[in-house]
Amino acid sequence: MYLKVLSQYVRFLLLSIILFGVSFTSQAAIKPKVIVFDVNETLLDLESMRTSIGKALNGNDDLISLWFSTMLHNSLVTTVTGDYHDFGKIGVAALMMVAESNNIEISEEQALTAIKTPLLSLPPHPDVKAGLAALKSQGYMLVSLTNSSNKGVETQFKNAGLTEFFDKRLSIEDIKIYKPDLRSYAWALKQLGIKPEEALMVAAHGWDVAGAKAAGMQTAFIARKGKALYPLAEKPDYIVKDLQQLVTILESK
Repeated sequence: MYLKVLSQYVRFLLLSIILFGVSFTSQAAIKPKVIVFDVNETLLDLESMRTSIGKALNGNDDLISLWFSTMLHNSLVTTVTGDYHDFGKIGVAALMMVAESNNIEISEEQALTAIKTPLLSLPPHPDVKAGLAALKSQGYMLVSLTNSSNKGVETQFKNAGLTEFFDKRLSIEDIKIYKPDLRSYAWALKQLGIKPEEALMVAAHGWDVAGAKAAGMQTAFIARKGKALYPLAEKPDYIVKDLQQLVTILESK
């Protein structure tokens, strides 16, 4: 009898992984009260920035990923040193660094223009609006938590048509401590008045998922194109290919 039940359970897990693309690393995860979203790349598609950033780098599109990782790297430098600069300024500085290291001439004004204009008008991924609407209909409180500025995210959401879906927008600008520093997640949870395990952090970045998980939150990794988990970090509760898969999973909670 025991073997029969076990066999059925294994078949259920395998079928669920095939159908939903979900990791069952935390089967006992409770139904979250709040779903917290990262913004850039998780909700908004950065592909539209490739033209402007690539042009600024003399057509070297392969350097775009290096620019983004350099920006993230130096945001952590500002956190560690206590010498805070907003994400936009770090992005400009990172683009100039990448250009210099590849013998490309670019001015600060050119770097700012290449980043700011497209960044504020990024479109949402195709699955985002329907997914957010479905989660709202399920009664979830939806919150954004980003390294970008308050004004920047407000403008991004307005231009992308996402404002109506969110109950709160949180930016590390208010505490000047960038994700994935654990203090940034603790601060967000305090603003929401909930325990870590009552919040589900959704992100397309392995570093963000790793940080939120270490902070005690439930986590969901959206495997956007070109994104991967950090293998040495604790696995997220859910691994999905898009937001609609997460909706389907949470419906059963």
